[in-house]
Amino acid sequence: MSEQSPAERELAQLIVESLNLEGVNPESIDPEAPLFGEGLGLDSIDALEMALAISKKYGFQLRSDSEENRRIFASLRALSDHIQQHRTT
Repeated sequence: MSEQSPAERELAQLIVESLNLEGVNPESIDPEAPLFGEGLGLDSIDALEMALAISKKYGFQLRSDSEENRRIFASLRALSDHIQQHRTT
């Protein structure tokens, strides 16, 4: 497992809190592991909840109809990189 950056650690904490992932330590999330399926095992409802939490915290919208979503939500690292490029707050 590679080490989380400070931005990835902050995002991991947001994910765990917004999705009420009991028993998941934010620091234990591998930044390169898939968020959906085998990795954290998240589903499409989780993606919607994460998008809402991200828009509230970072000040920009993640569109549900974007063709980029598969790449953006591929891993904690990919999502964090996307947020750092687009955040307004």
